[in-house]
Amino acid sequence: MKTLKIATAIMVLVVLAGYYYFNYYTNQNNALDDFAYGNGRIEATEVNVATKISGRVEKVLVKEGDIVEKGQAIALLDTKELEAKLAMANAQINQAKENKNYALSLVIQKQSELSLATKEYERAKKLYVSKSISLAAFQKDETTYHTAKAVLASAKANVQALEASIQAAIAQAQAIEVNIQESTLYAPLKGRVLYKLVQAGEVISSGKSVVILLDLLDVYMTIFLPTSQAGVVQYGSEARMILDAYPHITIPASVTFISPQSQFTPKQIETQSEREKLMFKVKATIDFELLQEYIEKVRIGLPGVTYIQLNKEKEWPPMLTHLPQYYDKKK
Repeated sequence: MKTLKIATAIMVLVVLAGYYYFNYYTNQNNALDDFAYGNGRIEATEVNVATKISGRVEKVLVKEGDIVEKGQAIALLDTKELEAKLAMANAQINQAKENKNYALSLVIQKQSELSLATKEYERAKKLYVSKSISLAAFQKDETTYHTAKAVLASAKANVQALEASIQAAIAQAQAIEVNIQESTLYAPLKGRVLYKLVQAGEVISSGKSVVILLDLLDVYMTIFLPTSQAGVVQYGSEARMILDAYPHITIPASVTFISPQSQFTPKQIETQSEREKLMFKVKATIDFELLQEYIEKVRIGLPGVTYIQLNKEKEWPPMLTHLPQYYDKKK
């Protein structure tokens, strides 16, 4: 008799528990009628930091997992060869300047010679008109005058050519200086080092990626929605995420991308029946201010669910109101 009572009590508890959970999940599902949701993983924009020039890697200053600041040096290339080329280019500049100075002194000399030839020519012209000298004597002074003019013009042209060579040498030196500056690679943004792709001592070609950074201020989750929901979602629609690792924290986000074309969902997202449906890719990006506050805690690859508000008049259900303390205070 006692055993029967215990069994009856257990059955009553099971029924009550089943009733409770049935009502709970029914209410939850009803509360989400005006919300779209889908599974995904936390992702971040990847940035390849590559070299513009070829050379030997002298040092890599970061490790995988490090947080780097914008403008922080992350790798150094050997610059000995470039520094030698720069010294040669500077020597060429100095030599070209010396050549120009010499050419300018020749211009002054040729101007003096032209001045004298001009005077001789004018005097000979007057003497020839007055029949005081012969035609041959006059033509000799005339030829000297025209020759002096031509020589001066040539000297001036030489100065211009040397000035052009100086500018070319300066440009070459500046290009080498730029390459020396480019030999130090800097982080273009604040982020986390995802991969270190080269080691010290390796010779790399131009365009070779040295490290890959994660932009921790551009973190998002990609989900797939059916046509009926994707057609309602708007750019900027409010979204919230719940990660498996932090089920009691709701992460604020907003819709930043809606695919203009439908596609099949990836195999890992849904069941076989869901994969047979055409879906639209939607990206929800986590709030920028929140990422700034918790940037060092951002973890990529964590699975979770993103919920998107389809009706602005609809309040968020209680399960999606547990915002981070910092964000909640800001609001």
